[in-house]
Amino acid sequence: MIQLTRTPIDPERVRAAVQSPAAGAVVLFLGTVREWTGQRRTVALTYEAYADMARDQLAQLAAEARARWPLTGCAVEHRLGRVELGEASVAIAVSAAHRRAAFEGGQWLIDRIKEVVPIWKQEQYADGATEWVHRDTACDD
Repeated sequence: MIQLTRTPIDPERVRAAVQSPAAGAVVLFLGTVREWTGQRRTVALTYEAYADMARDQLAQLAAEARARWPLTGCAVEHRLGRVELGEASVAIAVSAAHRRAAFEGGQWLIDRIKEVVPIWKQEQYADGATEWVHRDTACDD
């Protein structure tokens, strides 16, 4: 499952998309809107994308993850539009027979999504200011 959506992400639906009797491990990652970015209070994020290209790139990354690790399932859902404080902006679920492949595949996917997928993030701060955040200027932890 690869999806871009303007509605809230349902983590259970994303997890269920990768469930398999062959999987002994399912890893679900949720990227959520946090309140503080450095010293600035964030109230929301807005995501924009070149949708067709983003979907294609997400599908390519999922296929590459499956080639690198013995995954039984891989699902990615990313929000577009305004995402409120505490809401999920991205959900990634991977399943595998063993936990190491699931953890490594999931971590690799979120890192690569942030690096190469044409989805852009704008921070909206409590003081009314906005700023487009690029990977080279964002906090990466």
